[in-house]
Amino acid sequence: MRPANTIQVGLKDHSMMLVDCEGHQLKELSEYFSFFVPGHRYMPAFKRKVWDGKIRLFNQMTRELNAGLYPHLKKFALDRMYPVQLVDNDEYGHPELRNKVQHKSLVKYLDSLDAPFEIRDYQYDAISHGIENKRCLLLSPTGSGKSFIIYNLLRWYYDNHDKNMLIIVPTTSLVEQLYKDFYEYGFDVENEVHRIYSGKDKITDKRIIISTWQSIYRLKFDWFEQFGAVFGDEVHLFKAKSLTGVMNKCKNAEYRFGTTGTLDGTETNKLVLEGLFGLTHKVIATKDLQVRGTLAGLDINVILLRYHNDICHLLKGKTYAEEVDYIVRHKKRNNFIKNLTLDLKGNTLVLFQYVEKHGKELFDIIRKGAEKDRKVFYVSGEVDAKDREQIRGIVESQKNAIIVASLGTFSTGINIKNLHNIVFASPSKSQIKVLQSIGRGLRQSDDGSNTTLYDIADDMHIKSHKNFTLRHSGERIKIYAKEQFPYKIIPISLKGDKV
Repeated sequence: MRPANTIQVGLKDHSMMLVDCEGHQLKELSEYFSFFVPGHRYMPAFKRKVWDGKIRLFNQMTRELNAGLYPHLKKFALDRMYPVQLVDNDEYGHPELRNKVQHKSLVKYLDSLDAPFEIRDYQYDAISHGIENKRCLLLSPTGSGKSFIIYNLLRWYYDNHDKNMLIIVPTTSLVEQLYKDFYEYGFDVENEVHRIYSGKDKITDKRIIISTWQSIYRLKFDWFEQFGAVFGDEVHLFKAKSLTGVMNKCKNAEYRFGTTGTLDGTETNKLVLEGLFGLTHKVIATKDLQVRGTLAGLDINVILLRYHNDICHLLKGKTYAEEVDYIVRHKKRNNFIKNLTLDLKGNTLVLFQYVEKHGKELFDIIRKGAEKDRKVFYVSGEVDAKDREQIRGIVESQKNAIIVASLGTFSTGINIKNLHNIVFASPSKSQIKVLQSIGRGLRQSDDGSNTTLYDIADDMHIKSHKNFTLRHSGERIKIYAKEQFPYKIIPISLKGDKV
């Protein structure tokens, strides 16, 4: 029998907890684990007053809460002096079960894998933390060796447990890249790793599966029962209900590891991901990697384009979509980006957001303006994953190539060595996309040179009124300051171009 005001917590499975408590505590928990969705005020359901704009992580009816949120539940109870009573599940145990890590033995084991790279101190810390806690959300920036951390956790589980392992990634490019990385680390991928994406068989006798979430999210529960460990790479994309559904179907996955270079800064997103994978563990900061010499230095030039007053008045009061549509079709702006790109020395990545109305136009004018011996490549979702990988390989062997690529394909999960310049050609306020895109250029070049980022911003302000994309550029500058990246603002006039 449960004592009064005691919160009983047990595992339904390795995905969900069951919470038993008083009625007033249920309401408190529901409020505690509810958050406004960013931008909810502009959503139709909120405007129609059929939704209050909140996500609720705790279900009062079923009394279920994602198991990764147990530390938050414990804090909730401690703050209110509510006793917590753990209930053992015969099959799944209870939420506080941990491993005791014998560090000498773990170091010896990891050395025995005979990988071509030595494990860095912060990588070992992340690996041992993951093993000890059985689940965690690893915040690991580009260049920190995230795939190597995943590999070592995977190998430890492979050699110490008998259940299968699932690695979920957002793109086919990442499926292929992880497969290649594991091969380079010395693993027998041909016999042990199965890849799933469009058209690939879902059934295999191999113990490790790497899959895009799109390929498996509709599969039935029984397919997911085989997995004792699940890994999610680039988990900031694990926001959609389908992705949450995949994780919740892995009810036997005692071990859950999520990895990402950055989170979007909202409490909602963080708690959703921690519910799926466990508490956030910061592996190392980008600035620390630069100090160590692991990543290249970064210089940021914010190119502030000032438009003619006629244009500023024309666009005042327009929607964000209308403003962006005008900007990306602006011929003088696109010619400026073309000329900037062609003037830059070294390998250059030009990132765009919109394929049809911007990316293809940029690629066309840059390719036509480039010298005959300068290689210019185009990459978007339309380009096959193997072709993207081939392009990456070609660029890494070049000294003056240009890649015109969509943010969706090259801001996440694609690493390029010998990248000297990045051009943000499209307006963006996404913290994740900004930081992930920067990470593309911070791999140490063979010549040891710094990477330079050219952030194209658009100034259409009229007196105190600031246009959408100008405000967004201000948000990006805040990110640069927060991450301690040096930056300077360079104003450029487009005033000669009237309506």
